[in-house]
Amino acid sequence: MTRRFVPGTSCLALLLALATTPLAQPVSAEGELNLYSSRHYDTDERLYSDFEQMTGITINRIEGNADELVARMAAEGRNSPADILLTVDTSRLERARDAGLLQSVTSKVLQARIPANLQDKGNQWFGFSQRARIFFYDKQEVTDPPRSYADLAAPAYRGQVCSRSSSNVYTQTLLAAMIEHMGEAGAKDWAAGVVANFARDPQGGDTDQLRGVVSGECEIALSNTYYFARALRRDVDGVSGAIDMFGWVFPDQGGNGAHMNLSGAGVAVHAPNAENAVRFLEYLSGDQAQQYFSAGNDEFPAVAGVALSPSVAALGAFEGDTVSLSDVAKNIPAAQRIFNEVGWK
Repeated sequence: MTRRFVPGTSCLALLLALATTPLAQPVSAEGELNLYSSRHYDTDERLYSDFEQMTGITINRIEGNADELVARMAAEGRNSPADILLTVDTSRLERARDAGLLQSVTSKVLQARIPANLQDKGNQWFGFSQRARIFFYDKQEVTDPPRSYADLAAPAYRGQVCSRSSSNVYTQTLLAAMIEHMGEAGAKDWAAGVVANFARDPQGGDTDQLRGVVSGECEIALSNTYYFARALRRDVDGVSGAIDMFGWVFPDQGGNGAHMNLSGAGVAVHAPNAENAVRFLEYLSGDQAQQYFSAGNDEFPAVAGVALSPSVAALGAFEGDTVSLSDVAKNIPAAQRIFNEVGWK
């Protein structure tokens, strides 16, 4: 079934530093929440300030690279002050879960608000916003764009595709979803076909893939929607000035639906303010916070029926894949092995 959307420092260095310095003691004040976040968007400030005003709970933020935050929580162990881990994408949330860094949450609010496919089956993490990973193309150069992920591997698009590297979590999760739908053999054939269609070696972020279309380095870019929607809402160098040259396709409509990446959070296993942490997760599932994700960062809300910002709604209605992202996350190791085998750098 598909869901319809209507308009720093290396981990090793960090671990060594933590091993030789005193660990922070838990903060257990009744009115506090210690948030470990890898979301680096200025627009999230409104999320935090509104929660503080509504609840009287003060948010203490520790921000950084997701992998470093996970490593920090592991090194801090029972002395960790972390109440919440907030990050992007499924693979990182699952990594924290598998490392025993999150705890199961019992919340009728979260169970009712967050779709089952956007939460861990053991209730250890929940998705709160989404980005569709779709195709953007040069309308002048591509008259018959790919309509499915399978099409992207077709010989007709040889030398036309720009993509991020295999080390990127969005790339990894997409292939992991392909494994869930096609099996490892089919996903490997698909990945090999996409590699054969690369216009250049994978490099840069999603905005760089869009810039590759503008510069003529490639005709088709694989990118998350919010990078393009951002260029519709405000000036993005190298993209906004050429916005009219782009067409886009939500793949697999009528099939599995477009692949969805998510941003999500879980309660830390040793959270000193666990009740406040659950309140924060429940707040993130509310309509007001869900609208902030769309209006402030051009994302799709996790909760159905929440209004989309104009920049996001401009992309049009589509069917999103409702595969369990908890199941998808378990395919990440196989996806990385396939990337290595087919030469997706």
